Amino acid sequence: MTTVSTSPIGAPELVPARMLNEYTYCPRLCYMEWVQGEFAHSADTIDGRFQHRRVDRPAGDLPVREPNGEPPGPEEEDAQPEKVHARSVMLSDEGLGAIARIDLVEAEGTRATPVDYKRGTVPDIPGHVYDPERVQLCLQGLLLRANGYVCEEGVIYYVGSKRRVHVGFDDMLVNQTLDLLRRVREMAGGGEIPPPLEDSPKCPRCSLVGICLPDEVSFLKGSRHVVRPDDVRRLMPARDDALPMYVQVQGGMVGKSGDTLTVRVKGKTVAKTRLLDVSSVSIFGNAQVTAQATRELLERGIPICHFTYGGWLKGMTWGMAHKNVELRMNQFRAAGDPRASLAIAKEMMTAKLRNSRVMLRRNHPELPAGALEEIKRLTALVEAADSIGTLLGIEGAAARVYFANFDGMIKSGVSAFDFRTRNRRPPKDPVNAVLSFLYSMLMRQAMVSAAAVGFDPYMGFYHQPRYGRPALALDLAEEFRPLIADSAALTLFNNAELKEKDFIRRGGAVSLTQAGRKAVIGAFERRMDTLITHSLFKYSVSYRRIMEVQARLLGRHLLGELKRYPGFTTR
Repeated sequence: MTTVSTSPIGAPELVPARMLNEYTYCPRLCYMEWVQGEFAHSADTIDGRFQHRRVDRPAGDLPVREPNGEPPGPEEEDAQPEKVHARSVMLSDEGLGAIARIDLVEAEGTRATPVDYKRGTVPDIPGHVYDPERVQLCLQGLLLRANGYVCEEGVIYYVGSKRRVHVGFDDMLVNQTLDLLRRVREMAGGGEIPPPLEDSPKCPRCSLVGICLPDEVSFLKGSRHVVRPDDVRRLMPARDDALPMYVQVQGGMVGKSGDTLTVRVKGKTVAKTRLLDVSSVSIFGNAQVTAQATRELLERGIPICHFTYGGWLKGMTWGMAHKNVELRMNQFRAAGDPRASLAIAKEMMTAKLRNSRVMLRRNHPELPAGALEEIKRLTALVEAADSIGTLLGIEGAAARVYFANFDGMIKSGVSAFDFRTRNRRPPKDPVNAVLSFLYSMLMRQAMVSAAAVGFDPYMGFYHQPRYGRPALALDLAEEFRPLIADSAALTLFNNAELKEKDFIRRGGAVSLTQAGRKAVIGAFERRMDTLITHSLFKYSVSYRRIMEVQARLLGRHLLGELKRYPGFTTR
């Protein structure tokens, strides 16, 4: 029995046959799916699952044979062997170092034929089978051989054409398959993600294109194929189809009915939405989620965010942690390196100060002389900062200038509220109450983005780890505070969407009523859904998408693909 090597991050010893398909199609896709544990559905993968629904249900019994058995003798050939049709058969072999779930095995005595179902139609190419499908099928045949069967060919069944195509396992195909198996193992053991495909027509249909970011990474790395921002294709949707769900009704019960989430109050259904349309569930105060709904949300990777009645984020319920251990190892390594942490923090802080300056320039009608120049001067000092402490001092100085002029961005003739200074814990006026709530919502979104990428949200670079503080989420939120949270607050006050009745005043503290929170959440979600032109890539996407892109670019930097993390600015 041969020994199969493992990667430094513990890649499984047995290579799934599907990974040979992925590697032949795109080595980077194979690495992301197998080593990093990334996966995302697309219309093609969902349709493929539907087309596989029958063969994915185990049925039939494939007799166990002596591994690596001899070909049948004359007596066995003359006998009337039993015909077997077994669906969803799992086979593995440590000698090959491979494992496969075969859609269908048709066996007759000692002879067996793997049948692989494909959702499309028969391709109009020589042999009528693409190379990725040929090697995947061949590895299934080699696993049948290793488990005692004679296997000389396999079958691809194209559901769209309702037609079978036979593939013979000749020496050339077997050698090609074994060579690919070795290369996949070496790739995983090397611990280095392959580069993205260059201007490939495969990318637009790939389900992981929003995770891979092939053109964005190529552009930032200085590829000769993606030289100008206009060369970067927007291969992901501009907006997300799935959106957050908020439950504020006290005593509300979130349940599951089929593929729908329902909200019931005193036994009466007050709201319902499809699970496909939900990206997260936020619970405020004393609302509950049933065990059935919780389990379904966990299985789908949809987080449940728990807020106090007043809007403070207390925790999140999510499924099993993201499988990308490689990313978390590099995250912790960089967090423990003061120089690496400082370099990332500088990029984030430069972006935040530039965005703050843009907000003042766009929204303040009579900005005092020197305010913009002072923030510009402080931004220039960021690059020379030699420690996180120095950076904190620069941020504090810039925040004083910014918030000293914040009241000028609120239209006095429209809004009944004014702003004097930033205060919190607790907020002492309506504007600060709204800002604090919006910052909490922004941090929740940053936590969702960080966890979706595979980060540990509690290990940051600028915000240092502290018990209970999601430091990385706070890091990722920094450059978006002016553009999303502050902008949403200004919209609410300048459009007179909030009234005095939307606030509760107790003992010098101010908080939002349920109706007030609903209005603020609406403004926040509208801002998150706003399409803007990305300053680096020149395509239009929503702020929600951009936050995820930024988190993924940070991951690419930590994994060594990008030399620096590019902070996001509007211009």
